[in-house]
Amino acid sequence: MSLPANTDLGYTPPDGGWGWAVVFGASISVGFAYAFPKAFTVYFKELRMDFNVSYSQIAWVTSIMCATTYGGGPISSILVNRFGSRPVVIFGGLLCGIGMISAAFCTSILQLYICVGVISGFGLALNLQPSVIIIGKYFLKRRPIANGLAMAGSPVMLSTLAPLNQFLFDNFGWRGSFFILGAILLNCCVAGALFRPIGMAADPVQKQTIKQAEKTVKEQPNNSSIEMVPPKTVSLLSGTEDEEDKDCCEKFNKYLDFSLFKHRGFLIYLIGNVLMFLGFFAPIVFLAPYAKHLGIDEYSAAFLLSILAIVDMIARPITGIIANSKWVRPKIQYFFSFSIAFNGACHLLCPLATGYTGLVIYSVFFGLGFGMVCAMLFETLMDLVGAARFTSAVGLVTIAECCTILLGPPIGGTLIDTFGDYKYMFIKCGAVMVLAGTFLFIMNYYNYRMLAKEERERKATEETMKDNKHIRTETEDGNIWAKEKMQDGPEVEPLTDEKEGLKKEVNGKSEV
Repeated sequence: MSLPANTDLGYTPPDGGWGWAVVFGASISVGFAYAFPKAFTVYFKELRMDFNVSYSQIAWVTSIMCATTYGGGPISSILVNRFGSRPVVIFGGLLCGIGMISAAFCTSILQLYICVGVISGFGLALNLQPSVIIIGKYFLKRRPIANGLAMAGSPVMLSTLAPLNQFLFDNFGWRGSFFILGAILLNCCVAGALFRPIGMAADPVQKQTIKQAEKTVKEQPNNSSIEMVPPKTVSLLSGTEDEEDKDCCEKFNKYLDFSLFKHRGFLIYLIGNVLMFLGFFAPIVFLAPYAKHLGIDEYSAAFLLSILAIVDMIARPITGIIANSKWVRPKIQYFFSFSIAFNGACHLLCPLATGYTGLVIYSVFFGLGFGMVCAMLFETLMDLVGAARFTSAVGLVTIAECCTILLGPPIGGTLIDTFGDYKYMFIKCGAVMVLAGTFLFIMNYYNYRMLAKEERERKATEETMKDNKHIRTETEDGNIWAKEKMQDGPEVEPLTDEKEGLKKEVNGKSEV
């Protein structure tokens, strides 16, 4: 597969300039969306004591938040298609702030589910999808690098929020911390303000021209009035009338393209990712408890997550640079498949680590694999469906992934409770991810072969049509020549010497 040519956008992405400011804003939005639910676990112990609930009940706060963040993907995609990325991200930032400030006044765990899980979670959903969508509109050649830098905001934000939450909790308690976190989350509005619209959107002058054309046609409903309207305006006007004639289903499909379920590459990506997420997040959740289970102290166990975050932070932009190279970019789907399988292999080998040194080595390789997968998670989807359909694609993918994201950690916890050992959880996650990587590798190989075959058939069809057109043109020219010959009458043959002599003889008799 060659480099993606996103001619379906209707313009050429600038691949730089203001796009780097967009990448900076996207790193903030993506960082909050991914890191905030993980950093929120600092308050679990105090919340459990204040509300007198179990750990499983308090853990549902982050589960609901993550499910809402991913489940709100289709709604976010529809809003982006309708209003653009900037207003959606700004509105999402407001929801995040309102949700956390409201959570400071909660008096029951149910209220916390609604304020933090639903309101703030939906606000994070309105930050995640538009941030990755806008990058595809500003970048084409450097898109893997831009995606890698934007996704690097997650480990940066995680390494910042985790100690910050602990500091806020020690000084202000969880209610005061929620107030401050609500104000911090309002920075998503600032990040959204950087998402300057780009593309072929109709400007106010164009809209005014359409209105004037409609008024002219209504006042003079005859052919002369149409002739007075410029051709470009007539096309815009007819396009507007066509949109008004569409029924509800067609309009909904315009904002969320369900025809993607007929796209072979999209279905391969969807199945592989849904399978992958069954084992993607559970090892992060149980890494520190596993270290404590082996007798390692709390601070050293927590430092394993810091090691993972630092390596993850470095791996994401480097992965973007590698994925953008001329050797990897044409076959980026293979690189993504390898990253998933590499991640799974790390989990399969984790039970062999029986000491702190082994867990540090595991955390380094886990952070490397985790960063590689996250850096290419959306880039590979955009490579398959193109930037124009990416908005709908990311919404449909996230709604499917939210189910396995919710099921992954509980299944791992069930294995731990059943066998009393963490190694079965790591083996399950590793086996699932290796299976997902193998599936994606085989199916992407099939997809590349089919794409090459379809390209050859398309070229052959074009050549056949050209040949037929050439033959048809020659036949038409011959018919025209024959018709002209019939109209002009028979050609006069040149006189031979014999005929010339007869002609003189006749002339001579005539003279006599």
